[in-house]
Amino acid sequence: MTNLSFVFAVAYAFGSLSLAMTVGWLVWRGTRNSGWIDTTWTLGVGLTAIAGALVGGGFTERSALVALLVCLWAGRLALHIGVRTNGSTDDPRYARLITEWEPDAERQMFWFAQKQAWVSIPLTLSILIAAWNPVKGLHLQDLLGAVVLIFACAGEALADWQLARFRSNPANKGRVCDQALWQFSRHPNYFFEWVSWLTYPIIAVDLSGGYPWGWLAILGPVVMYWLLVHVSGIPLLEQHMLTRSGDEFRKYQAGTNAFFPGPRLRRS
Repeated sequence: MTNLSFVFAVAYAFGSLSLAMTVGWLVWRGTRNSGWIDTTWTLGVGLTAIAGALVGGGFTERSALVALLVCLWAGRLALHIGVRTNGSTDDPRYARLITEWEPDAERQMFWFAQKQAWVSIPLTLSILIAAWNPVKGLHLQDLLGAVVLIFACAGEALADWQLARFRSNPANKGRVCDQALWQFSRHPNYFFEWVSWLTYPIIAVDLSGGYPWGWLAILGPVVMYWLLVHVSGIPLLEQHMLTRSGDEFRKYQAGTNAFFPGPRLRRS
């Protein structure tokens, strides 16, 4: 990887992701269901990364593996979000923002979608840097990266299924899910989503020093952690949960780790 190819990768990611999120904004504008923004984001990152992995750095065994892993991640997540969105009227995280933005919601939502595109550039670069690792042939690190992503996708799917099953029971309407994986973390699905992004540094980093660009792939999980824990994940969702469930959710907050799974917390 050269300085020129890195600049190309940044420009390619910026243009592709900006276009994808413009499409997402147009879909939201037509449906007024902000859940499609996240569906479009997932597909945009996935397709941008797959095309860049297979074409930008030349077709290799590693680029094919990375493209396959991205396909698995994006396909599962986009399907899950799409099905959830199709069965709802809006995403409560974004609905709160849209209400605050009125009457300027359309313009604000457009720039919000574009900000999602911009902040996703390091995520896409993390994938491309892994795919373009020039070390010949697949090695143990590549297989380890694949195992991590498969494990993370399975964990996230399990957490999503457990939450959906809990909510499908009429007796649980308005209650907080604190069962199964959700007793160890308030957001186990977010945790496993973050774990999936550890895949690309594992594949990209060459400990022998032959591929110094590989260390930049660490930006992927760093940025994803920041987004999930401090920006558009936990803060917005927990604001909604506090409004919906009040003291029950406050009790859940006090006794359960926010992100990293762990035993129940004790409060005096």
